[in-house]
Amino acid sequence: MQSRTTAGRPGRPRSAAADAAILAATREALVELGWSGLTLGDVASRAGVAKTTLYRRWAGKNELVVDAVAELFDELELPDRGSLAADIEGVVLQFAALLSRPEARSGLMAVIAESVLDEALRERIRVSIVERQKRLVRTGRARAQDRGELPPEPDPDEAARTVGLIFDMVAGAVVHRTLVSGQPVDEEWLHGFTRVLLSGLVAAGTGP
Repeated sequence: MQSRTTAGRPGRPRSAAADAAILAATREALVELGWSGLTLGDVASRAGVAKTTLYRRWAGKNELVVDAVAELFDELELPDRGSLAADIEGVVLQFAALLSRPEARSGLMAVIAESVLDEALRERIRVSIVERQKRLVRTGRARAQDRGELPPEPDPDEAARTVGLIFDMVAGAVVHRTLVSGQPVDEEWLHGFTRVLLSGLVAAGTGP
């Protein structure tokens, strides 16, 4: 995996194995030490690389931690279960399972907390995590439109706004349920959430 910070920088070829070890070590350190205790020196030691190796790839702790968290979210995939409702429930279950992992929970909460007063960090989260994961919504909408479950949206700007709204609703609900309320994403909640979400989608698609 390439860092979003230094992709394209001239020099020796990147080592995918070193990158993977560094990102894994970062997540491990976050779980054990928290944001304030994490240092690049400790990460380098855990990963078995020189500290200078980290600085060639990432400008600092903020960039490193966001990339470590983003790598986890890249594991999410939208299953094709044959219907929009089933697809939504499948990806929500994946997302909830991901957030139950200590490294995902610790990493996401840490970068969100730190980004409150750091505009550059907030933008990095938006680009590296939020915008990349909107791919799941675009895939799900395209499938649903092909099945005739959702109407097409020929206006690209309007389609992008819809994607953003859907992403915010799904991600916001699951993060709040699991990390803020500390409640499980069980079958009853999942079915109720999907029903409410789909009712809103259908209404929006048939508006004036």
